[in-house]
Amino acid sequence: MASNANTNAWNETAFVTITAAAGSDVEFCSLTESIDIDSGERPIETFPVLCGGRIFRLNPEGETTVSLKAYPTEAGTDTGTTGAGFYDLFFDSVTTATGLVSADNTLGTRKKFRVAILWTNSTSATSAVGVLGSPANAGMRWVGRNGYLTKVTPSFAAGETLSYDVTFVFPARQKTQTTANIKVESIDGVGTATLTALTSYTAVETSGF
Repeated sequence: MASNANTNAWNETAFVTITAAAGSDVEFCSLTESIDIDSGERPIETFPVLCGGRIFRLNPEGETTVSLKAYPTEAGTDTGTTGAGFYDLFFDSVTTATGLVSADNTLGTRKKFRVAILWTNSTSATSAVGVLGSPANAGMRWVGRNGYLTKVTPSFAAGETLSYDVTFVFPARQKTQTTANIKVESIDGVGTATLTALTSYTAVETSGF
């Protein structure tokens, strides 16, 4: 991927791996044009007191929103681990066969997701969730888990290609308050540190990524 070992900047390409809880890792980098990560704000408020000073209050940390612009070729992914669309993720009433995906909103249930995004100069990496060793391989990985796919917006205009704007929303922490849902990590390609492989995303209220 477009960076050198000392990482002047990350350019052009990234791996995007999306996993439904208890599902398989599915690779979406081949569909995705752009990635926007709006980290949840950690706001404060201040209040005046009579002597002219101010006191402050820490407000709850906001949700993190991940937006992808993608060019799906199918309604969803029928087989394998190469992503072809998003409606099998968005809806829970899904039928698949070889070459066929049928998804509708008969069921009102929702799935939780993990989204992993990796920028790296490694020529052997194939996924955002795998191990990345160093030296020589530099990488930066963002991971959000226990979030929901909240929006899939198709857009098409004359002379353009059908595109989807896809939005995932992740709470900062699990209900236990001390267990994170967002993690960002990197290795510089010089030291011997390693980005370890992510665990299987099977149970949503867990401590390991």
